[in-house]
Amino acid sequence: MDFFSGKMGWIEVICGPMFSGKSEELIRRLRRAMIARKRVQVFKPTIDTRYSNDEIVSHADTRMKSEAVSNVHEVLTRLDWRTEVVGFDEANFLGPDLIEIANQLADSGKQVIIAGLDTDYMGRPFSPIPELLAHAESITKTLAICMRCGNPAKHTQRLVESDDLIVVGAAGMYEARCRRCFEPGVPKQEYLDFARPRINAPAK
Repeated sequence: MDFFSGKMGWIEVICGPMFSGKSEELIRRLRRAMIARKRVQVFKPTIDTRYSNDEIVSHADTRMKSEAVSNVHEVLTRLDWRTEVVGFDEANFLGPDLIEIANQLADSGKQVIIAGLDTDYMGRPFSPIPELLAHAESITKTLAICMRCGNPAKHTQRLVESDDLIVVGAAGMYEARCRRCFEPGVPKQEYLDFARPRINAPAK
């Protein structure tokens, strides 16, 4: 959605947990910009190689060509001055310098669309997305479906043991959880019905 006309730039942020459609919404907006004959460039962190090295890919397998950068400062060296719309996927992996660069791009008249996680596996704000919300003209909060109870999910539940802030993965390593079902860190092992000791029935 275009909020301004002319050469005025702005920032749009799409945030939420994993499996909530952030990348799909980012691709949708970028494709609309292309239909409007705007020049578009898309960037993603090199660390995200889950589905493709040179595409942004949604969990529903919607794809769009992108450029992988090892740090956000590479964007400035790769950016075509004619580009009107700049997209960033998995922005939570690009670090706090993205805040300054996104503002610099918007101040220069570009439309900047950013997608990323707003909280980490502990439920804490995941920089730089929360800071970018304060700078953005437009904010979209996406929700997933809780894999435990089916309620709207705002958290990303890590299922593998690790204290690292960044562990790249998808289904099998993470799942969406609602506020009630979310457990910060790695969830505790649950007792399964088949694992409980059985009481032998008395012999007849």
